[in-house]
Amino acid sequence: MSGPSPQPVAGDGLSPGQALNPPQPRDGRGANSARGEAALVVGGLALVLRPSFEALVAAEEELGPLFGLVERAAAGGLKLAEMAALFWHCVRERPAGLSRERIGAAIAEAGLARATPVLKALLAQILDGRG
Repeated sequence: MSGPSPQPVAGDGLSPGQALNPPQPRDGRGANSARGEAALVVGGLALVLRPSFEALVAAEEELGPLFGLVERAAAGGLKLAEMAALFWHCVRERPAGLSRERIGAAIAEAGLARATPVLKALLAQILDGRG
């Protein structure tokens, strides 16, 4: 995908789209929680994850039915690779050089407790369909 590069931010980790001051991409279009979007910081870059129809179809092709994904997450059985894949497919504007492996590493570095609000926002969108 092309488009403006996300804005670098201090540190690495994750923040939910509903946070008071989530990092903002350079284009100024931050995560919109009303659309089920969430903010993700990878390698100091602020990314917006948007579970669009196209993103969810791509994720489903790779990961299987979305309801199964939601059920695995609810049961605590979602794998790190599955979370990284879902996040990867949902990145709104993927900057050059960003890899799925880097997203997985950012999740591991930040810890699952910090990744869970981002995952929850995406899963809520899958279930609620507010996009």
